[in-house]
Amino acid sequence: MITSILILLALTVPAGILYTRKSPQFGGRPSSEDLDRYSRSPQWKDGVFLNRSLTTMDVSLWSMPGLLKEFLSGRKNRQPPEPLIIERLDSDQFHDGKDKFIWYGHSTVLFRVSGKNILVDPMFGPDASPIGPLRTPRFSKSSLDLIDDLPQLDLILLTHDHYDHLDYASIQKLKNKTSEFWVALGLKRHLDKWGVPKDQIKEFDWWEESQLGALRIVFTPSRHFSGRGLFDRSKSLWGGWGIISENRKIYWSGDGGYDSHFSEIGAKYGPFDWGFMECGQYNEKWHQIHMYPEEAVLASQEALVKTAVPVHWGAFSLALHDWTDPIVRFSGEASEKKLKGCYPRLGQIVTVGKEPSEPWWEL
Repeated sequence: MITSILILLALTVPAGILYTRKSPQFGGRPSSEDLDRYSRSPQWKDGVFLNRSLTTMDVSLWSMPGLLKEFLSGRKNRQPPEPLIIERLDSDQFHDGKDKFIWYGHSTVLFRVSGKNILVDPMFGPDASPIGPLRTPRFSKSSLDLIDDLPQLDLILLTHDHYDHLDYASIQKLKNKTSEFWVALGLKRHLDKWGVPKDQIKEFDWWEESQLGALRIVFTPSRHFSGRGLFDRSKSLWGGWGIISENRKIYWSGDGGYDSHFSEIGAKYGPFDWGFMECGQYNEKWHQIHMYPEEAVLASQEALVKTAVPVHWGAFSLALHDWTDPIVRFSGEASEKKLKGCYPRLGQIVTVGKEPSEPWWEL
């Protein structure tokens, strides 16, 4: 959320507006044909996509200077004391025939499910902001190099178009590693501008499904917003994903606040073996678009998740809390509520049935 505030502040000057039109990382602008297509979505009203519940943020133009000051001079514990190491991929171990995943920090996860390699929200870049002077640096070094280790991918899934999930530099390196991008409705224009062939991109509205071999994949609702610049707020959709095979069910919550959709998703598609639940970058001012850790535990239970993996932390400081606050609060609440949690190290290969829970963040 803080990235959106920084971008808005920087782009209110004429030079910033010009920058958005010239710099490729801002993505594509919706054409009249795009807008006509979006208008056929049940989620589209009065020229924007909407959440199912009224969703507000307590952030005004007048409050932004104070927020920016607090962000730039906040607590020293918002970043780890030293760079976090991301383990390099052991290809032989990853392809041993068992379902598994690797979390690379924040919301980037590589899955091996039913023999398919699936990458979700590939943000390997060093910074979650497109504005040079307003950096939100990654906790780990040389993360883009990790893409070189990745296997050929059967599919890339994208939940929404915010910079901490859809990264220009990462997509440029990944274009030749896959021929399938399944994305939230409205993201095709960004990938198209970045050189991804149109026939490799499939857009999804909420509850729409498709098959990838034996895998059934569904785009699920979340409570959030979208946009990469001044003029495209909520001009693309946001959501989560369900990945369902004969032997495995995986839920990816996507970014968003707590709402009734978790129970609905659990009833439709659960129970889930693994649930990757947004947990991090929250604040009382934008509580309705980023849930608190305790709510992430509740959401896991309502979605009928058996083993919950908190994500959206461990890579960037995009709010004002300590960098370990999400995992400390989530793990404590999960223990109290008898929810099984999985807390892997960055880059660690996690195999089904061998989910780690050691507190590695206690540096």
